[in-house]
Amino acid sequence: MKNLIRTAAFLKPYAWQVAAALLMLLTLTGLNLLVPRIIQTVIDDGLLRGDTPYLIRSALLLLVLGLVTALLGLGNRYTSEWVAAHVGYDLRNRMYDHIQYLPFAYHDHAQSGQLISRCIEDVRAIERFAGSSIPELFRFVMLTVGILLVMLSANASLAVIALIPMVPLILMTANFGTKIGKLFFAVDAAVGDVSNRLQENVTGVQVVRAFAREEYEIRRFDTANQEVFTKWVRVIDEWAKIMPTTNWLITIGTILILFFGGQMVMEGSLTIGMVAAFNAYLLMMGEPAQALTGLVNAGGEAAAGAQRVFEVLDTEPAIKSKVEARVLSTLHGVVEFKNVSLKYQDEKVSSLTDINLEVKQNQIVALIGQTGSGKTSLVNLIPRFYDVTSGSVLVDGQDVREVELTSLRRQIGIVLQTSLLFSDTIRANIAYGKPDATDEEVVAAAKAAQAHEFIEGFTSGYATIVGERGVTLSGGQRQRIAIARALLMDPRILILDDSLSSVDTQTEKLIQAALDELMEGRTTFVIAHRLSTVRRANLIVVMDKGQIVERGTHNELLERNGLYKEIHDLQLMQRLDPNVIEPIRGEKPGHENTMISGRSNSG
Repeated sequence: MKNLIRTAAFLKPYAWQVAAALLMLLTLTGLNLLVPRIIQTVIDDGLLRGDTPYLIRSALLLLVLGLVTALLGLGNRYTSEWVAAHVGYDLRNRMYDHIQYLPFAYHDHAQSGQLISRCIEDVRAIERFAGSSIPELFRFVMLTVGILLVMLSANASLAVIALIPMVPLILMTANFGTKIGKLFFAVDAAVGDVSNRLQENVTGVQVVRAFAREEYEIRRFDTANQEVFTKWVRVIDEWAKIMPTTNWLITIGTILILFFGGQMVMEGSLTIGMVAAFNAYLLMMGEPAQALTGLVNAGGEAAAGAQRVFEVLDTEPAIKSKVEARVLSTLHGVVEFKNVSLKYQDEKVSSLTDINLEVKQNQIVALIGQTGSGKTSLVNLIPRFYDVTSGSVLVDGQDVREVELTSLRRQIGIVLQTSLLFSDTIRANIAYGKPDATDEEVVAAAKAAQAHEFIEGFTSGYATIVGERGVTLSGGQRQRIAIARALLMDPRILILDDSLSSVDTQTEKLIQAALDELMEGRTTFVIAHRLSTVRRANLIVVMDKGQIVERGTHNELLERNGLYKEIHDLQLMQRLDPNVIEPIRGEKPGHENTMISGRSNSG
């Protein structure tokens, strides 16, 4: 419940609207309290005395009250829902903004379906509670207080008798509230699992079809969906237990009023109109009292949603700029790794151990090694996708942890093995890192990446909308657009993480020719398996089990007869005889998997 109370902070920008809603609700409650009193006077002063004009005046008064009440109810409902919609809007934005800055280490363990569920379903539960349940709760409280004061002032003894059934009703509702919150938290978690199953299936549809696993995925989804159903049934069970009891207790109250009130009428201590008014007050309070269980039900759902929302919002970004961080001016591109070690949160051994490497300005450094050797982990430290466990990473002599993060990352261009494109135009994807780029700059970057020709082949050219994750393009086309995206930023440091793996040999030659020219004047890190890609580097770094085992030029490393020569000889043999697939030092054939949410299987 404390998390639900915390959502009240989102009401501050709308204080005037909240005050207006409360004022209308207070006025509405006061008018409702007048109705039983008017009924009492109609019976006692109109019907029993046969005063027809009085009856007409009373009917007109009730008509006016009904009209005003309807208008106030409409205004209150509109204002409450307006405020709730804005709270939901603000909360979703806050969630989305916060997720943007959560570290890759968080996304390594978080399920995207759960995050989607928290941003949509859980925020919606809070929004529903704020829009309808909170006003109803305030109405119940004000109405109950008003009715108690009126009934006690009219006849204290009958008021006490009439309100006896309300005591167990309140106790039952409180007990219901403690149970329902936990049940709704379980429901929300199960809904998150369903969302995650659906998201995985949609993004992995090609794999599912390729392995004919449709029936298996259907069973997996059915299992998750069944869990939602089971959790919901538990909520319904609790609801079904309390609703009939609520109705029964209200009926008991009516019986008590009629019996004891009737006795008082016969004794002459109470009028018939007063008995009718008491019964009207009880029924008036009975309606929100019955709705109270629904309010508690909605409150439990909202409280569970608030807990899941604030679990995300309370997660502090582990990697962020310090308050006194220095803004980087244009970099020269000198990069140095000093005694660097890196251990991921869920791993027993370090992925990088005691790395020392100095890369000079404008130098091209190639990283090579088997899967899991730590190549991608190493370059991920430069833009601070992860922070070192020990040691330091320096750019132009400055520790990356001490500089302003945005000014660092804007000077680093990255092209991954699996390049993600957004559901937008080709132009927007190329200009993603530099949205203010001119058309000429976008076209120049595309030409440099050998992408201009195939882009112009589309009917809409650069205005062509690519599908989700760029699925409407071939792998080579996506890769060339990703290269253009990185080149448009004119980065001082360029990271190519096996970025030529998805293109054919001819396209590789075209892109490589462009990259050879464009890598001039910038520091470049190249991760690749093809030695044809790395042999032209100024420095080749060979990694194995998180350590640098060899470094030097292509010719120097061949002379040492080490791991690099083994890789070289094997690739040479494979070109001569494609049937040669013997792995090196336990490496499985195939390309290294690069970053998923920033992290790589390379350690």
